[in-house]
Amino acid sequence: MLLYSFPPPMVRSKESRTAAHTEAIGAEVAETLVPGDVVLVEGELGAGKTTFVRGAARALGVTSTVSSPTFTIGQRYEAPVPVSHVDLFRVADLEAEDPDLLEAYLGPDTITFVEWPRDAQEEIGRLARVARRVRISHGGGDRRRVELD
Repeated sequence: MLLYSFPPPMVRSKESRTAAHTEAIGAEVAETLVPGDVVLVEGELGAGKTTFVRGAARALGVTSTVSSPTFTIGQRYEAPVPVSHVDLFRVADLEAEDPDLLEAYLGPDTITFVEWPRDAQEEIGRLARVARRVRISHGGGDRRRVELD
């Protein structure tokens, strides 16, 4: 019996030494995105997820302040292509939330970044195209390791 295997997704790893460099990596990723794309951003507390999103949002034309939407679940920013920034850290069970919670931030005309996607990845994938997955981890001091696939 012949088994076919597909290669795993290509993972690129970059090291960031400053917050500005993490923002620049976010800007690089933004250049590859199109309306309707979703980027899942994972990492420990304080790893630089929002810093990464801030850099991407700036590159996409967002001029207003980009901050963590932890307490509001999500923000939507005006830009040539609208940008949504969702933070699911405080959402323990997506099924217990309003069914339209994610739909308000996803769409064919929007580029969306989702921090702490954990248990929502299947739901997000059902509603939109997951274009990239980003994992950010502490590397000691101000260094961060940013894995992109």
